[in-house]
Amino acid sequence: MNYKKMAPALRFLALTFLLSALLAGCGAPASSSGAAGGGERPPPGVSLHTVALAPVEIHADFTGRVRGARELEVRAQVGGILEARLFVEGQAIEAGTPMFRIERAPYEIALRRAEADLADARANLSQSQREWRRISGLFEQNATSERERDRALSQYELAQAGFAQREAGVAQAQLNLAYTDVNAPLTGITGLETLPEGSLVERGTLLATLTQRDPVHVLFSLPQNDAIAQRILSRVSADSGEGEPFEATMLLADGSTYPLAGAVDFTSPSVDPRTGTTSARAVFPNPEAQVRPGQFVRVRVLGDRLAEAARIPAVAVVQGSDGPAVYVVDEESVARLRAVTLGPVVAGEQIVIDGLVDGDRVVVNGQVALRDGAAVTVRNGQQGAN
Repeated sequence: MNYKKMAPALRFLALTFLLSALLAGCGAPASSSGAAGGGERPPPGVSLHTVALAPVEIHADFTGRVRGARELEVRAQVGGILEARLFVEGQAIEAGTPMFRIERAPYEIALRRAEADLADARANLSQSQREWRRISGLFEQNATSERERDRALSQYELAQAGFAQREAGVAQAQLNLAYTDVNAPLTGITGLETLPEGSLVERGTLLATLTQRDPVHVLFSLPQNDAIAQRILSRVSADSGEGEPFEATMLLADGSTYPLAGAVDFTSPSVDPRTGTTSARAVFPNPEAQVRPGQFVRVRVLGDRLAEAARIPAVAVVQGSDGPAVYVVDEESVARLRAVTLGPVVAGEQIVIDGLVDGDRVVVNGQVALRDGAAVTVRNGQQGAN
């Protein structure tokens, strides 16, 4: 037998056998795998929130700083030695209460000098008046010349002017003497003195500050692109002379609500070009001095009242092709993407102005992987409600 001639045929048979074995080995697992993966995936699980429409008040908060309704600088109106401070720094005092005393002696002397000058002017006036009467009588009897009569009249008129001038001098001296007692111009809280007793002060020297704490003003800014801010501006603006206050609430730094209501009573007629905001002021009564000038607070104003709106968790809102939307699950457990009109977020809840009705079941968990028309499974029958 010629084995050399048979070798190629044997090699062909061996390769054919090997390939058949490999194909048989690979085919069995593929068939098994296909059988195992042929089942459908279960619908995704979601959590729902049931919508209940109700009236909604929309508020806006603005950060502001408290200041006194009036903050005055108490200044000396005459110069001299500062003899005494008559108040305790930081205390509340009534309008008219003495605060400082400036040395009185120079002004008492000036008053006596002015009074003496006035007495001299009064005597001169009396003498000029008598002379005028005498000369005018003689002139009527043709016993003196017209020139003499005119001279007597001029002397009398000069005496009258001198007397009036001396009267003014006495009034000024009395006023300067009164200014040596520096009294509180309003009821408020005193600040620190700027100069100690014994200091030489001049007219206009700052002695202390006085702050009126009832009521207080809260100054804050209104953003140019904020809808509620624009409502405040249009209502409070005094451009037409018909502005009206806008009710406001104060929120303190610890999160508590100030018990007394206030009102926004002023908005600036111009916009600050650096910040794009408009300055505004709210006024609050402060009879117990609960808030102090310099505090940072928040001013909450009522921007709008909606007769009927939905409140849903903010996480339920997704971005659809036409804007904000939510997934609503129908009675057949199918999720439908529905466009909605949003209001502001209040206390972590999204206000939905339009797009939802009573009883709608909104997906609040599991909506990330959803698509419009997908079947869903409610997890443990969880449903939120307003």
